[in-house]
Amino acid sequence: MATATFTRVRKQSTAPRRENVEILRAAVFHTPKNPFHFVDALAASPDGAIAIHAGRIAAAGDYIAVRAQYPDAVVRDLRGGCLIPGLVDTHIHFPQTRIIGGLGYELLDWLENLALPEESRMADTSRARVVAREFVHGLASHGTTTSLVFGAHFTEATAELFDAAHRKGLRVISGLVLSDRLLRPELHQTPEAAYLASKTLIERFHGLGRLRYAVIPRFALSTTEAMLEVCQTLRRETPSLSFTTHINESPAEIAEIARLFPWAPDYLSVYEKYDLVGRQSVLAHSVHATGDELKRLAGHNGSVAHCPCSNAALGSGIFPMKRHLDANVRFALGTDIGAGTGFGILKEALQSYLMQRVAAEPLTLTAAQLLYLATKAGAEALSLDSEIGDFAPGKAADLVYLRPPHGSTFDTALIHAEENPERMLASLLTLAGSESIGEVRVEGDVVYEGKP
Repeated sequence: MATATFTRVRKQSTAPRRENVEILRAAVFHTPKNPFHFVDALAASPDGAIAIHAGRIAAAGDYIAVRAQYPDAVVRDLRGGCLIPGLVDTHIHFPQTRIIGGLGYELLDWLENLALPEESRMADTSRARVVAREFVHGLASHGTTTSLVFGAHFTEATAELFDAAHRKGLRVISGLVLSDRLLRPELHQTPEAAYLASKTLIERFHGLGRLRYAVIPRFALSTTEAMLEVCQTLRRETPSLSFTTHINESPAEIAEIARLFPWAPDYLSVYEKYDLVGRQSVLAHSVHATGDELKRLAGHNGSVAHCPCSNAALGSGIFPMKRHLDANVRFALGTDIGAGTGFGILKEALQSYLMQRVAAEPLTLTAAQLLYLATKAGAEALSLDSEIGDFAPGKAADLVYLRPPHGSTFDTALIHAEENPERMLASLLTLAGSESIGEVRVEGDVVYEGKP
């Protein structure tokens, strides 16, 4: 299969015809620059606008300036609400949609008692088809336009996820989950079968519309070295594939890795041996990484999926954000459904803020940093930042319109923020849930509309 490319920003030699431009007028917030590095990273317009042409951002900023640029464009007046880039979830499990809310467990017990029995049910393709529809609806209805998704351990169930995402119009990167030990027997594949099934799915879905394929060993605990060699082979054969798995989530998991791979000095080295860590790699959790692992991860230019709700729900620990920042390791947000507490990336941003306030090395995150983690940081982690993540002209018009329900606390807070951009954004991040999602677009196409 030829190597695919996915950076499709269109360089326009002339301005779009004005009669074909649509303007959305509302408060606009996005982070064209990284607010962990730049104090002026937040672009905010309390009376703002986004101009859209052919599914792309034509202009974004203050309404008067955008309107002057396209005086003949059709304007939708959405004042009273806010426009932000489409949310990005860098770690989520499709087969676990129906077990959200399993409280009182730690990681390995939760897997044994809740996650793995439910994932075994994905052998029923008709059930997987229904769950896939529920899953993509959950993404869209919470403003998630792009996600890196653990598929199922079954080929047809994983195909059902891809089909549902394609019909919905979402950007989804996913793949068959590979394991050959220490899980339930029905979740195991032989390395040979895993390779053949993965190749079939890659040929069918990688590069189809807004879909991409990822190589996904569940974690080193459930994969032999032969299966990790399969992962290495798949990525060498198709270098444009993404890679994702788990790392350093809980102390018990790390101890088991040391037993299973006695030659490995640490968890990361298991994946390094098979050339699985690089620019297109996202490793979930990284709660208990050593300093040397972080240094090496940064050297590989890999990324981490930070899942604060899941980390707290399973008692795994508090993500050491300051250590990752100091080591120059990229990270973005993930919901980690079903150990996580829901589809809301905005909730993960708020939980991240709360957890970092009480971390061993505390940080006080700004509203701009939280918005960045929920949007552009995810685009960067998934190597999609030339296509999505902010409202720079030429990028895809992936966006979320948040409209506070009349009389809600969010409505009250937004009204009394007095057009102070930081306060308005902080209110949004603290109070906006799925009930506030008015419209969600991917490349200009409406993929979800909330109740009026």
